[in-house]
Amino acid sequence: MQVILKETLDNLGEAGSVVNVKDGYARNYLFPRNLAAAATPGMQRQLEHLKRLAEKKRLKELRTAEDLRDRLESMEVVLQARAGEKDKLYGSITTSQISEALAADGIQIDRRKLVLEHPIRELGEHTIRIKVDPKVTAQLKVTVKPSADSTSESLFSAAQPAAESTSAE
Repeated sequence: MQVILKETLDNLGEAGSVVNVKDGYARNYLFPRNLAAAATPGMQRQLEHLKRLAEKKRLKELRTAEDLRDRLESMEVVLQARAGEKDKLYGSITTSQISEALAADGIQIDRRKLVLEHPIRELGEHTIRIKVDPKVTAQLKVTVKPSADSTSESLFSAAQPAAESTSAE
């Protein structure tokens, strides 16, 4: 079945293009979500109009995505986590935690748009990719610092002088 896409879909194509899809996919997914319309002769005439509208919408979304990319690349997210020896974390930093930290800064990003090449399991600075738009990707700097209760070494070093003072008496 030929359909005209009303919105850009990653797996099908750009908004305004005519594509062939299976009948069930069109009837059960695309049409109910208003993502596409049947490519009838009447819709063919409206195709040019839809393309113009889609192009305007796409340019606006692209500008917004580029502004968000610039904002994300200029900021740094600092997270605290419990760490053990050799700066290894107990567990890992997840995309949900990063998304929540961004939300606290006033930027709403869906956690599924955050791309972690590998899990963050160490303290320090990490760079992650964010798919702001299908054509726009941002690099976000994430710094993981130890939480106050995670450093067993500091507890050990604090306990050592007390032991020395009692043995001196």
